[in-house]
Amino acid sequence: MSDTRRLVDKMWSYAGVLRDAGVGVLEYTEQLTYLLFLKMAHERAHRPLKPEQIVPEKYSWQRLLDTDGAALETEYTLILQGLGRQPGMLGTIFRKAQNRVQDPAILKRLVHDLIDKESWSAGGDINGDAYEALLSRGASDKGSGAGQYFTPRSIISAMVEVVQPTVEDTVIDPACGTGGFLLGAHEYASKNAARMNPEQRRHLKASFVHGVEIVDGTARLAAMNLLLHGMGDAKGESLIEVKDALVADPGERWSVVLANPPFGTKSSITMVGADGREAREDREIERNDFVVTTSNKQLNFLQHIMTILDINGRAAVVLPDNVLFEGGAGETLRRRLLDDFDLHTILRLPTGVFYAPGVKANVLFFDKKPASETPWTTRTWVYDLRTNKHFTLKKNPLTRKDLDDFVRSVRPGRPLEERVESERFRSFTYDELIARDKVNLDIIWLRDESLEDLDNLPAPDVIAREIVDDLTAALEEFAAVAHDLEARGTSGA
Repeated sequence: MSDTRRLVDKMWSYAGVLRDAGVGVLEYTEQLTYLLFLKMAHERAHRPLKPEQIVPEKYSWQRLLDTDGAALETEYTLILQGLGRQPGMLGTIFRKAQNRVQDPAILKRLVHDLIDKESWSAGGDINGDAYEALLSRGASDKGSGAGQYFTPRSIISAMVEVVQPTVEDTVIDPACGTGGFLLGAHEYASKNAARMNPEQRRHLKASFVHGVEIVDGTARLAAMNLLLHGMGDAKGESLIEVKDALVADPGERWSVVLANPPFGTKSSITMVGADGREAREDREIERNDFVVTTSNKQLNFLQHIMTILDINGRAAVVLPDNVLFEGGAGETLRRRLLDDFDLHTILRLPTGVFYAPGVKANVLFFDKKPASETPWTTRTWVYDLRTNKHFTLKKNPLTRKDLDDFVRSVRPGRPLEERVESERFRSFTYDELIARDKVNLDIIWLRDESLEDLDNLPAPDVIAREIVDDLTAALEEFAAVAHDLEARGTSGA
């Protein structure tokens, strides 16, 4: 058994113990994050060469080792509260941290038997991979709710390989979850680390990636994930920013955006776009960089990504089907995407690959271009990995091998003219796309065999979920039309 598998099995075995004590999987992973950081800081402080004191002595790992019984629980709580007030990486990981392990005996087992007996220092690939594998296990646990923050790593790998980030890039994920896209980009760009100069290696470690995450608990998982994989500085500023990315234009621009924004139609804030219209909910936010006003969260994330991407930058973004066909604001954004950006590739993803059941999603690959009088998109290539493909998270999960043909077809890094059409890979010119009703980019040309052969029908729960998704999308389409008609009536008055 590999060291990674051994560590994951060991950590996961404690999840069952804590669940019996009323601690859920996501909370357990959070507690592990706190303890792992303290243990790593302890290892740094006591290493023979260049020891480094990251955590103040009064909050150190040794305080936990030297304490027992009820005093251990008290000491742990005081440490969490104290570190939560620290700046930088410490503040990100321990912000609003709480002790969820109320049984001192279980806490002692976590400290002594699970964490202290292993070496977890940052930069160790094995232990970093073990932590990432633990996050994956947590995401697959239906009761944890962690799946919403976790993009399947097979999809991330394919997206990163198409975008091809290098050490010269700066990479951002404005809805980073547990940091999977940032890890994938870093791993890809690190392939030639041996030939990099010191400045490039420093950039790769300290400033290559940047993540934004609105949920405190998830942000701490992401920060720890990056740290265990050798990114960032435990004493320095965090590579993960805890905030709502949609609130304002950050001003900074990045050369690569990789993202899977949260699914859901409504934003928790009121947006006021450059068109002057409002989508009222909790509070008003005016963003002149937004072309349209909408409460649809995915459309707002798309507008945000269009803003933060630097000229000649590359983006790969997971978006639900409604972004491709919704009228009103959706149509306006699609027209702008085709005109001001080069929307060169769309990957139609199959259902059954995300932890939210029944989700129909796509990956849009586009490049930002300088201002031009003519549209930048000349031809968009669509790969259909959905029709006649049925995956499930447990019995038939999507693997990286299932995406190999897509990556081969795209021919990353080579001119688009070298691409060749196939049964699942077709191209459409700008004129063909713009002539479609509402510039609908939800393009289907393959015949669905399950409609003709009852033996090939998906499972009943999949069919039911797809019906619900289709009805929801239709209602959202009607709402968008009604909103647009209402706005026109108001402006006419």
